[in-house]
Amino acid sequence: MSVNRNPKTGLWDVQVWYRTYEGARKKKHRRGFKTKSAGRDWERQFLLRANGSPSMSFADFVGLYKEDVRPLLKRNTFLTKAHILDTKLVPVFGEMKLNEITPSDVLRWQGRLGDATNPKTGRKYSMTYVRTVCNQLSAVFNHACRYYGLGENPMRQVGKIGKRDADEMQIWTVEEYGCFSEAIMDKPQAFTAFEVLFWTGIREGELLALTPGDFDFRKGLLRITKSYQRIRGEDVITPPKTPKSNRVIAMPDGLAEEVEEYIALFGVGDGERVFPFTKSFLYREMGRGCKRSGVKRIRVHDLRHSHVSLLIDKGFTALAIADRLGHEAVDVTYRYAHLFPSVQRDMADALQNLRGDGK
Repeated sequence: MSVNRNPKTGLWDVQVWYRTYEGARKKKHRRGFKTKSAGRDWERQFLLRANGSPSMSFADFVGLYKEDVRPLLKRNTFLTKAHILDTKLVPVFGEMKLNEITPSDVLRWQGRLGDATNPKTGRKYSMTYVRTVCNQLSAVFNHACRYYGLGENPMRQVGKIGKRDADEMQIWTVEEYGCFSEAIMDKPQAFTAFEVLFWTGIREGELLALTPGDFDFRKGLLRITKSYQRIRGEDVITPPKTPKSNRVIAMPDGLAEEVEEYIALFGVGDGERVFPFTKSFLYREMGRGCKRSGVKRIRVHDLRHSHVSLLIDKGFTALAIADRLGHEAVDVTYRYAHLFPSVQRDMADALQNLRGDGK
């Protein structure tokens, strides 16, 4: 290890030897430090990071953490995570040593986060987003505990603020959807896209990734094998959200006919996207259709909730609905429990019959 002044530039250069995680010995050379102390500071932090020491700065550990998790995540998921880390966490904890961040530090940060506002809208962050940011901080500490010798996650004592599902779920009835769809019939692309969303319950990304080969019109089936994202101006096709999201969905006959006619009308070729636009188009058309029809404004994703509501109302089980949605049955039971109003009453009646006390 050495920190020496470069006679040609007058700046300080650093050379340091270290071992990789595979045990190989390597040399790192970094040039251009204005002072010797700056070079030594970089050398010290580099070795802490190379050795995976929990005494490295939070900012340096975040860099290491991102390198570790990037290969494990979808591109869009990683970019979302990295944005939160870089904009919400590093500015606060960046210069602090990882193993010196205390529960009280986290508690004070949570207080500020709960009161913070979105600079774009001027409104407070939703409780769902606040919970997401807290989850990201906890994930960093858990990673450090699991792989880099950090003794304890300071968030364990503090807990997380925000709510997992704070955004209120809104639902359209068939009648409300009918009014909306009639209002957007002047745009066949929008009309057909919303028809598929409402009557199949698929996600927006799954809809936008569909190609003609995903439809079996003879059998009335729709195969979900991929998802669409618009990432930094680039169209990206990825696997679906979860392995269970790979599924085959039966379509109503009328819907299958509509989609088949639409593909023929627009001459969609094999391998081309049936709906060649982005989520922004869907959001704009949702607003336009709600305004023209007068039905209450809901999110595009709420069409998925509306689909579930229809299936529950028709008496289908959580397991059957989960298979159609690409969810686990327990998730459907948890998320849509309030839409199963008769279950508790039915249980009580069944138990009363077993009591046999004549009441």
